Amino acid sequence: MPIVEVTLPDELLSEFEQLVDQEFVSEEQAVEELISMGIDAYNVNVVDESTPGDDFLDGAENNLFDTASDPGGIDDDRL
Repeated sequence: MPIVEVTLPDELLSEFEQLVDQEFVSEEQAVEELISMGIDAYNVNVVDESTPGDDFLDGAENNLFDTASDPGGIDDDRL
């Protein structure tokens, strides 16, 4: 297995050590899992072919109602 040396600022090293104590068995396991998760998160391919706003328009259509037959009077709108 290759060996990697990393220099961290004191604050980040302190956070890393706390994380190791709370969540992992060893520093090696923590480094391996955190790097793997970072690589997986970095390599996400998002394919969104929808036009911006499509979700908004679809939702707005559901909130419309037909007032052609009886638009109601001004008194109907008062609380």
